[in-house]
Amino acid sequence: MSLKHSDVLTIGELAARTGVAVSALRYYEERGLVRSIRSAGRHRRFLRSDVRRVSFIRIAQSLGLSIEDIVHAFASLPEGRTPTAADWRQISNTVRRVLDRKIAALEHMRDTLDGCIGCGCLSLKRCALYNPGDIAGKSGSGPRYVFGGSD
Repeated sequence: MSLKHSDVLTIGELAARTGVAVSALRYYEERGLVRSIRSAGRHRRFLRSDVRRVSFIRIAQSLGLSIEDIVHAFASLPEGRTPTAADWRQISNTVRRVLDRKIAALEHMRDTLDGCIGCGCLSLKRCALYNPGDIAGKSGSGPRYVFGGSD
């Protein structure tokens, strides 16, 4: 593949264009989210289309998606060519499903916290309403009811 100088960015240029640290770009490359091309001097060069990929990563992370969620979403993106509008729509649908699950979990936590705070005890060990006899403690530690556990 023959690329013109204007088709590629250095890692510093990509960092400046996206507001992402160079170390984060190296990590994204390690995780397979972006792929560099090595120059004759073994310096990393990135395709201009990687600006979109990295920008998407930043947006997805700001929405609470994990790197694993993003890796999964990016699995369908083409290698070696700029993603099309259809490619991005497919990714958007994948991310929408992840966000819908997160929103449902957040709403459940909010509603459960409201009930717990309303009783005033703030202790599932003493709460006769949600956890009589501390039965949740037998199943493990943590705020089991708030995170959707029922045992």
